[in-house]
Amino acid sequence: MRKILIVEDHADIRKLLRMTLEFEDYAIAEAADGDTGLALAMQSAPDVVLLDVMMPGLLNGLDVCRRIKAEPRLCHTKVVMLTARGQSGDREAGLKAGADEYLVKPFSTLHVLETLRRVEEAA
Repeated sequence: MRKILIVEDHADIRKLLRMTLEFEDYAIAEAADGDTGLALAMQSAPDVVLLDVMMPGLLNGLDVCRRIKAEPRLCHTKVVMLTARGQSGDREAGLKAGADEYLVKPFSTLHVLETLRRVEEAA
């Protein structure tokens, strides 16, 4: 079973993503801030992280993405940024931080599933 980590500070968005992914072949973990998300990623080595950019705590999503991509144990982990920040500079910053994909809110759950399939096939 593939492991996915949802790192998102809005509980309703985490719930929507979890409900969408429960019908797929995923073991799902969740975190409400970047600090907890990074700790869970280090602990569980997920296949994919769905990661918000703007979150409370010391680490934002860009920080978490950089640290995941710099960790040798997590070199296989794909990161999909899910954020309200949709300007071209924001997208560029996400990709520069190491994100494999960058999706802008509001998003469709179908688009999230298609993106997950695409990044996993590229692995």
